[in-house]
Formats: sequence, C-alpha cells, structure tokens
Amino acid sequence: MDHPGADGAHRIGPYALLGRQSTVGGGEVFAARTDEGRLVTVTVVRPELAADPGFRDRFRVAVEAARTLSGAFLAPVVDADADASVPWLATEFTAGLPLQQAVDRHGPLSEPALRMLADGLARALAALHAAGTVHGEVSPDSVLLTMDGPRITALGIVGATGSAAPAPTDDMFDLGATVRYAASGGEPDTDALPVSLREVIGGCLYPDAPDRPTAEQLVDYLRQQNLPALKGSWLPPTVTADMAAAAAAMGSASAGGGGRDPFPPPAIAAGTGVSRRKLILGLAGGAAVLGGSAAALAFSGDSSPASDGRAGGSGSTARPASSSGGRSTSASSASPSSTDGPEAIVLAGPDAAKAWSGAGKHAPKCLEASDKVVMVVTDTATSFLDATTGKSVFSPLNPTVFLGTSGDRYPTAYADGVFYLLCDTPSQSGLLAAFDASSGKVKWATVMAVVDPGGGSDAPMYISDYVAVAGNTVYVCGGLLDTSRSYSSESPTSGYIRAYNAATGKRRWQVKGTDINNVLVPPTGSHLLATSSVPGKPGRVQMIDAGRRGARGWKVSVRDASSYFSTGWPLTCYAAGLFLFGGGNGDTLFAVDAATGSEKWYQRFDAKNGDQVRIGAPFSSLDGATVYVPVGSDLAALATADGTIQWVATLDGASDIGISNAFNASSRLSGRSAQCSADTVFATDTAKTLWAIDAATGRARWKYRDPGQPDVGFLWTVGGDHVFIASHLTLTAIAAHAR
Repeated sequence: MDHPGADGAHRIGPYALLGRQSTVGGGEVFAARTDEGRLVTVTVVRPELAADPGFRDRFRVAVEAARTLSGAFLAPVVDADADASVPWLATEFTAGLPLQQAVDRHGPLSEPALRMLADGLARALAALHAAGTVHGEVSPDSVLLTMDGPRITALGIVGATGSAAPAPTDDMFDLGATVRYAASGGEPDTDALPVSLREVIGGCLYPDAPDRPTAEQLVDYLRQQNLPALKGSWLPPTVTADMAAAAAAMGSASAGGGGRDPFPPPAIAAGTGVSRRKLILGLAGGAAVLGGSAAALAFSGDSSPASDGRAGGSGSTARPASSSGGRSTSASSASPSSTDGPEAIVLAGPDAAKAWSGAGKHAPKCLEASDKVVMVVTDTATSFLDATTGKSVFSPLNPTVFLGTSGDRYPTAYADGVFYLLCDTPSQSGLLAAFDASSGKVKWATVMAVVDPGGGSDAPMYISDYVAVAGNTVYVCGGLLDTSRSYSSESPTSGYIRAYNAATGKRRWQVKGTDINNVLVPPTGSHLLATSSVPGKPGRVQMIDAGRRGARGWKVSVRDASSYFSTGWPLTCYAAGLFLFGGGNGDTLFAVDAATGSEKWYQRFDAKNGDQVRIGAPFSSLDGATVYVPVGSDLAALATADGTIQWVATLDGASDIGISNAFNASSRLSGRSAQCSADTVFATDTAKTLWAIDAATGRARWKYRDPGQPDVGFLWTVGGDHVFIASHLTLTAIAAHAR
C-alpha cells in the first residue's frame, strides 16, 4: 500500500481513502475515490494477515478468480495489488445500506423483501459456485441493500486468509443465517421466517452440510412458488428514505454510488419509489412542535474530574515552497530544514488535563458550544450544559437529529447568543430551529420543505447538509436528490442555498443549480462562495451575492478540482475579505478578493519526495489574520495578507490503520476536523489524536486521545477557550492552555 504523501488523503494505490465502512473477513473496508472522482470500495488486508507466508499467492489467485465473476448481485472487482506492502482490493461502489444497519435501525424486513433478499443472495452464490469459488463470509455486514436488490461484497478476500477453506455448503448456511437475521431482527428464531421461506431457509441451516440446498436449488425453489411479482420498491419506505439520506449525506457517488464522504449522486433508477417521508411538508414554522417537559434527559449533567487521556503518534510528508510574500514561486522539494523557509516543528506535547468529564444516557450525535453553554444533541433530545462545570443548565428539549455530524454534514451552528439546529421532533421532521443560549428556550422553528411547492411526485428532494450564520441571515446548504433519474460518473450534481431571517426564521430567498455544490458562508459580509465541478473537467469557483438574493457574481475556472464535484461541507475558507481555495493541480492555494474575484496572491506547495501534493481544506484564525493549510502530515500557517509562511507543524508516526499519520483536515473531505480559539489551533489526526497547537509558534500545547473512543473517532467542538469532546456516552472538556 502506498503511504499517503502530501496529497490531502490516505492513499491506497491510486485511491484516496474517504472513510472506514466495516470489517469483513481479513480486511478493513473503506469508501475511496480516484482523482477523477470515481468512487470505489477498497478492502485493505490486515497487516498480520499480509505477513502470513503464502498469503499473497493465495490472494493473487483469489483476486484473479473474482475478476472473472459477474452478476447482478455481485460487486465486481475493478483493481487489486497483491504485491503492495499491504495488499488491497477495489470493487465497484454501489449506493446502498448494509443489511446489518438497515435491520438495526428499522427492524425486520417484510416477506416480499425477504424473498428478494434470499433470491438475490442465492443468485450471487450460484454465480460464485459455478465459477468454482466460494465467498466464505456472507453475513449482514457483507450484504448491501440497494434499490435494485441485495449485493454481496468483499469478494476475493476470505478465500485467501489461509483458514480452513470454506465450501459452497458453508455459504448456504451463512445465507440462511443472514435471511433469518433479516426476518427476526437478530434473534436466532426460524419461526420469524414467513411460511414461504421457512422450509427452504431452515434447510440452509441444517447441521449436516450435505442436507443443505445448493444455491441453484434455492433459486429454483423460489421460482416454482410462482408468487406475485413485487411492484414498486422492494424495500420499506423507512429503509429507502435512510438510503437516500445516507447517500446524500455522503455526497454523491460517481460510478453509481453514494458516502460520507461527499461524492456524486446515488444511482437510483426511475420508478424505484424512494420514500417521500418528508415530502408534503409546508413552509409554515412554529416553536410549538419543539417540546420541553416531555423530552427525555438526553445527557446527564453529572460531571467529575477524570484522568488524563493518552497520546497518539505524530509525521511529515510535505511542506510549502518558499515564499517572500505576495506571489510565491515553486521551490524544488524543499525540506523542513531548508534555509528558504521555516523549519518544520514535529508535534509533541504532554497529555491534556481535563477540566471535567461527565457521562450521559445517550451518545451525542452533534455538539455546538459558546463560551458559556454546550448544546448536546442525541437521537432522543437536545440538552444544554454549563461549559465550566458540565452540569445541566436548562430543561432538555425534544429535537433530535437523524444522521448526526459527519465529514460532510454539520447540522449545528452558533452565533451572537443563538444556537441553530437542523433537526426533527416526534411530531415534525425537517426543521430549522433557533435556541436562545441564555435560556435554552426556542426562539423560532421553521419547517423546511423537502420539495418545492407544486413540484410534483418526481420533484427533487432537498437534503440538508449544514447550517451557517452570517450577520442577520441563517443559511441552510445541501444537495438535491432527483429520484426520477439515473446518474453516471459524468453527471453534474446539484446543490442549493436557502436563506432565512435570523430573528424570525422566515425564508428570504433560495437558489439552486449544478453550479452550486460546496458552499462557503463567511461569518460576516454578504458574499458567499460556491464551488462545482464534473469529474475530468475544470472546476468552478463562484461568488454568490446574498445582498442580491443569491444572484451569481464573479467566477473563475479551477483546474483539477474534482473534489468540488460533490455537494457537502465547503472546501474553501474566508479570511479578512479574501476567499481562499485550492487550485492548479491541487497543490496551490489561491487568495482572491471576496467582492471582485481578483487574485491577491497564491502559494504553491511541494512534496519533499517529489510526489504530487494536494492540499486539504484551509481554515482561518478567528481574527482572520492567519490561514492554516493542511497538507498530508503537515500544517502550515500563512499570513492572510500576503501568504508568507509563519510556521509548519508536522505529525510523526502511523495512523490507526498502519499508514502514515496525517491531519484529518488534509483529506479532501472537509467538516470541522480543525478549529480555532483566540490563540490555539485544534486539529485531529488519523491516529485519532486531538492536538492543541499554539497559534503563534506552531508548537503543541497538549494532545488528547481517548483509548475507548468509537471506531469512527470522537465528536468535538470549540467554545470560548475550551474544547468539548464526545466519545460514546462521555463528554469531556479541556481548556486550551491545559497542562
């Protein structure tokens, strides 16, 4: 596996890893994307397995066998490398929802859905077995529910693990257990199976392998029942709504898929019946739907001092080229010790001292904070805690969030004493709500229409990605999901901006289009920035004039901006009247006047090893005087006025998956993986460590790592001079200058 250089992402061969999806067989499964924007699923073999003698030969044979397979219910292999330092396998990406997740969230599947699940899995296994191979790990984790039926993933890995070779009959037992799981919600209860499936699925679970049906026999059994064909979507509306929301929350997927990452729209065929659970919602708002007394206490205010966290590792892959201010020129592979720029500072610091730590009854899904109050949102309620003690200060309310915070979705904001939240309640979904930070009371709530009034049954759905505030206007930005059409890797994606009065919640204006994907809302002023692109073509950076109700302003073409293809969190920043964004070959930071688009300066970054550099999402200090640029394992501080490099901080060591450590903000996905207080830069890395970096010197003040944090890492936000971290049921506060 190629170690990630300064290209803004972990890389496996030609693919940038976007986020872990699951663990299957002998590998970790990730969503990944090519530089051209094509989305794939990459399975990275575990290092200990790759070190097993003979594994690579077995893996090579298994991959070659998998390449020959085809079928409607199989995920085709598109690439692999058995000789990499850590072997990997890439398969075609398909928008969908893992069976495990669908059942856990929405309960057992209906009889028609179970029949299609059994038939699809049997047809997939029939193709495998006819080719003389087996899968070896059919399970709720390796089965993906898509609009067109189930798909079996993780091909080509299990058979190479070196464990006892599975047989076709083992696959059939696993099929039976998977269908039984889908019918019972996880209980090993065959009685939960419908009568039409009970006999044959029960046969798959026979203890004696020879007594189990073959895949072809199962397909034939279902066909001979001659039951009426299913009309419309084969999945229940709640599952298809979840699939659509999850696909849009990731962004849109090229090559027919949809992440969390931020990719092109999901490939959903016309007429498949994606649920409109939020459609028919009017524009009338009201605080009445936001209850208080009936809401369960989502997060306990009980807090106590806690022991210090543990550190992760830290490394260096790239640094900026030299600059004397103004327009910069390229330097050839400048090293951190070069005399034409500041010496890179390897981050190292003591473990952080916690101000307080408290446990709640439900895991936080969103956090937002002021210097006095922390808003904690779970899947049951919204609570408010004292920032200095962690104690509850107001009665909890009943708004919840469906998907929570992710790399491309951030449903909370704070400005001028008000918290804003994209939320649902037990009686109403699709709300934008405002809460007074001094009382915890609802100021207003507006129901956001999921389709335009009068748009018809095939009108695109508005998927809310994040909320932002500038002056007296609240903006909701996101993507449009058109379920009446199919998409390809070259299809443009559409986004939107909705503007609301910050005092009343009334909508002011709305704009949408394929030229609006990522949207940047500066904290002040009336100029917004929108980016857009189609894979393989130049991107576009465009000003949106909020003072003219979203009218398009100046625009510039940006070469090699495939990351601007997907709707989601902005990959740009604003500082001191300038918009900043990546361009060139992805290695150059441009600074332009926000009002006119005229270029003020640019800064190019070079890798020490000569590899191509791709900068991540820039972010600025609170006063706008400094811009921070993540580049792989490096974080560079630049003067906003002219681009002069102030310092470069670098990580060392390995990430949590064994490749080079890097700043999360260096990924070409954005979100709040780096934030600032008045004098401190906070940033997380891929070793799941949070660093507090002195904004003046680039040296680490402290580091924090929770050994018990979830696989996806912790949620965190900054309020005043504290950072607040949610890990499972625990919320922790750390002061910026804590030692």
